[in-house]
Amino acid sequence: MSLRDETNGRAMGSIAPWATRLVNTLAHWIMAMVRPPHKSPVRSAIAKRRLIAGLIFASLVIAATMIWMDAAAMAWQARLSREIVQIFAKLTDYGRSGWFLFPIGAVLLVMAAINFATLGRMANLVISMLVVRLGFVFMAIGLPGLVVTIGKRLIGRVRPSDLGPFAYEPLSWRAAYASLPSGHATTSFAALVAIGLLFPRARMVLWIYALVIAVSRVAVSAHYPSDVLAGAICGVLGAFLVRDWFAARRFGFFVGSDGRVHTMPGPSFGRIKKVVRCLFA
Repeated sequence: MSLRDETNGRAMGSIAPWATRLVNTLAHWIMAMVRPPHKSPVRSAIAKRRLIAGLIFASLVIAATMIWMDAAAMAWQARLSREIVQIFAKLTDYGRSGWFLFPIGAVLLVMAAINFATLGRMANLVISMLVVRLGFVFMAIGLPGLVVTIGKRLIGRVRPSDLGPFAYEPLSWRAAYASLPSGHATTSFAALVAIGLLFPRARMVLWIYALVIAVSRVAVSAHYPSDVLAGAICGVLGAFLVRDWFAARRFGFFVGSDGRVHTMPGPSFGRIKKVVRCLFA
């Protein structure tokens, strides 16, 4: 064996444990997420009927918005000054899901690859709670976004143009025919719910963020108001459904004796700092 082969062999040997741990941990997380719930499904038959009724009502509101607001909103957008449109064009970029998913996904991958066994029980408990919370935010934002990304291509509504608000080309996979629902609105309102459930004090800031993104999509003529409303509903509903899935398995949330879903307390900032110090030590 040459010196180069020996060096490569040592390098592969040092990388393999990390890669094996990463794959095994991710597999363990996935298996935990799909395991049967601890209790009966979170939503009772009555709650399911309410959900269906709510979806029907939301559909009617979206349809009414299409009829009475979409065309008027385009006329409003045409009267906006170029400077205001440019400001909204910069702000609207922060509605992309990548601002949330990429950093959270990177942190989860790093945490999956690190061996925490030597840090002790308390540190592992803190890390587990952080993983659950980060995983919840990732899924609560990513899954509704994925569903909307596919659904809007199937619906094929034409983005604001001279064709008007009732132009459709179903099953089109072109970006110009992906107006309904708004993906940015889905992301921003899913983030509002997901992060707001974990950090209630941040809800006011999250509301401002979500509303600014929603208005920006109309201001830059990327969507109609009905698109934004549909995206907001998808984001909120999707985030709550992911929460219910976690609660049924007692991951970060739990179903109380009152039948409602409650958020489990997370690790204190002091304990998180201790774990970080242990990692870097």
